[in-house]
Amino acid sequence: MCPMNISFEQLKSMVVFAQVVEQGSLSAAARHIGLSRAVVSYHLKKLEEQLKVKLLNRTTRSINLTEAGESYYLHCKTIYEQANAANQEIESIKNDPEGLLKITCPVNVGLQMVVPALNEFKKLYPKITLDVMLTDEVVNIMKEGIDLAIRGAPLADSGLQAAKLATLPTCLCGSPAYFQQYGYPKSPSELSEHQWVIYKLTSGIVTLKQGSRTFSVATKGSITTNNAAARTAFVEAGHGIGRIPQYDAWPKIKAGTLEVALSDYSLSDINVYGVYPPGTSSNKKLRLLLNFLQEFFNQQLGHIDLSLK
Repeated sequence: MCPMNISFEQLKSMVVFAQVVEQGSLSAAARHIGLSRAVVSYHLKKLEEQLKVKLLNRTTRSINLTEAGESYYLHCKTIYEQANAANQEIESIKNDPEGLLKITCPVNVGLQMVVPALNEFKKLYPKITLDVMLTDEVVNIMKEGIDLAIRGAPLADSGLQAAKLATLPTCLCGSPAYFQQYGYPKSPSELSEHQWVIYKLTSGIVTLKQGSRTFSVATKGSITTNNAAARTAFVEAGHGIGRIPQYDAWPKIKAGTLEVALSDYSLSDINVYGVYPPGTSSNKKLRLLLNFLQEFFNQQLGHIDLSLK
């Protein structure tokens, strides 16, 4: 059987039918959608004729859905709701976004990447108020009323939603003074003999790859920190080797305060996510910020010479 083609007139009748059910009577539906009762009755009659099925059992005091009408109503209701949602979204787009966005992110990536991005975002959307919390602790965003948390990984089984914002390549770095005193590692196997500045928010195992070969190294060192900026500063000061995101290492390599070790090996990337409460992905301010951060980060990271030469 060929499917029935739906005309614009029938779509209108479907919306009228949904409103009759929602409002509980033809008269109430007529008042709600701004039509006469006679026009509402016409649409119902026309719809039943086109479908060749009875949708409503009507008396002078009540209306009741037939079995076919109950099933058909669910589809008509969806059409009506989607049309309303489309109109609301257009109205939202027409108006300048405003209101509060509460954001949390780690200190180092916050100062070097997120805050510069938010500076530009604020210029584009001056009516949006920003409340920015920089902390290396994992904040309970539901409890604290946070709209967006920037994190190095989505939370598994947390019930939160996440959008990937950027991929951060990493490299092994040490200071020129450190390498002058202890020598450059010539292979991954030598890394276990070196001192490390350990970032305690990550695993103590560093994995390197070259072609199809993978090497895992257990790190050890006399300095451990939970702050990425402190880790880089300790590495710069010559206290050991560190695995550092390239966006952080690059200006220091250019300045000569850091050098790359084993550059012919690749390390695992850091994926940066925007984590937010469930059910808020349709929030216009949040969508604008997520899209802006993705574009800003990709543009900024594209300016880094990934060869680090």
